[in-house]
Amino acid sequence: MGQMITLDTVLTSEAIAAIAEGAQLALSDTARQRIRDARAIVDALVDRGIRGYGINTGVGALCDVVIDREEQASLSRNLLFSHSCGVGEPLGRVETRAIMAAQIANFAHGYSGIRLEVVETLVALLNSDMLPVIPSRGSVGYLTHGAAIGLVLIGSGECLHDGKQLSGAQALAVLGLKPLVLQAKEGLSLINGTPCATGLASLAVSRLAHLVDWADASAAMSYENLGAQTDPFAELPLSLRKSDGLQQVGKNLRTLLAGSALLAKSAGKRTQDPLSLRAVPHVHGAVRDTLAEARAVVDRELASVTDNPAVSGSPQDPKVHSQAHAVGAALGLAMDHLATAAAELAAISERRIDRLVNPLVSGLPAFLASGSGVESGFMIIQYTAAALVAENRRLAMPASLDGGITSGLQEDILTHATPAAAKALAILDNLETVLAIELTAAAQAHDLQSSKAAKAAMTQGIFERIRQTVPFYRDDRPLNRDIQQIRTLLKTTAAWSESEGA
Repeated sequence: MGQMITLDTVLTSEAIAAIAEGAQLALSDTARQRIRDARAIVDALVDRGIRGYGINTGVGALCDVVIDREEQASLSRNLLFSHSCGVGEPLGRVETRAIMAAQIANFAHGYSGIRLEVVETLVALLNSDMLPVIPSRGSVGYLTHGAAIGLVLIGSGECLHDGKQLSGAQALAVLGLKPLVLQAKEGLSLINGTPCATGLASLAVSRLAHLVDWADASAAMSYENLGAQTDPFAELPLSLRKSDGLQQVGKNLRTLLAGSALLAKSAGKRTQDPLSLRAVPHVHGAVRDTLAEARAVVDRELASVTDNPAVSGSPQDPKVHSQAHAVGAALGLAMDHLATAAAELAAISERRIDRLVNPLVSGLPAFLASGSGVESGFMIIQYTAAALVAENRRLAMPASLDGGITSGLQEDILTHATPAAAKALAILDNLETVLAIELTAAAQAHDLQSSKAAKAAMTQGIFERIRQTVPFYRDDRPLNRDIQQIRTLLKTTAAWSESEGA
């Protein structure tokens, strides 16, 4: 069995990302008791006929329609069917697991009022990798994703397991479980809150945290090929700019480039390098600062109750609170900010790629081609990087400002947290490809250097890892296959190990 993560109080974005990649999830006894206590409060609200949104009333614009006790279970079931209206390709395995983990974490705070049996069924599906098919599009916030998950619990909907599609009833039967009959509030709890946004946002911060190190590594390799300024990343002058991210990038670059005879040979030939080289600490550092801020927002959201209504008190004194905790404004803004930062990281990488392939500024063979005239080398893969950067620019338009009016003016402002997280992930996917192109181009440039001076120990190590993955390029194979192999290297390994000291 792989890693087991126990949910006691809260899950962090790091834990959500680990579960998304396959770690198992367990509920602590304390978390289980919180869930039981909250359900007892809902039962008391129902017994006493105390009005609560989605418990004994309709939802959305129907919030003032009172639902009789015998119809409350029907309301829960009907909500899942009516809200299962997502469209488009299903989410992937990792994204689905992230959302389910965030959903379970929200229920475990003990303010939702869903039965422990329902939560345990979700845990069983997650740990068995029996994953609901969730259409990826059609949600302004949260409702459609949660409904697709909820359908499986009642024996409807579809699941994917080991590449095979099963009905919800078949999936539960495989696990030795029977379809649940939902009770009051449970339908609303399953579709409400921000788990789809927090789950996807957890993936976004985790992926960017991995890619910023690779961005520093690829920039160091490009700088070693192209840089000519004496000591541009020295600690003292960089310390004059107050940014934790900038200082970290400066430290990384100094370590990555330490002892480079190749760089020493060209040092001092230029007063100032171009900004795509000289400003790496400033741009990459700003991205790291943005990442730290976004992670803090996501972790705060995971520590928060985000569904509506919340219940509190005790069975003797039950209370229900209608508020707007399901609105993910903070997540939407954070993901918009992170998306722009990731797009900027790709943009500066593409500018360095252009300098590597451009013979007017590189001092290297034109387009890093191994021959003259009959080979195009890396000419067109730079077009690919430019196209992805342009796509990122379009995707970076803020989702949180999209607005919209739904539910007959009852829900008349929308903050689009889930779409914001989804497009941040799309930008990160493009960033990964652009960095793979830069790494491949920088390795080709190293091979084509006229100087035989030695590279820095760390850039030499990265160069060797690239060459173990793909050989020198001679226009003898589709270049996109090489890029895909480097993407896999980048996705599955760290840029450097802690023992290397960066």
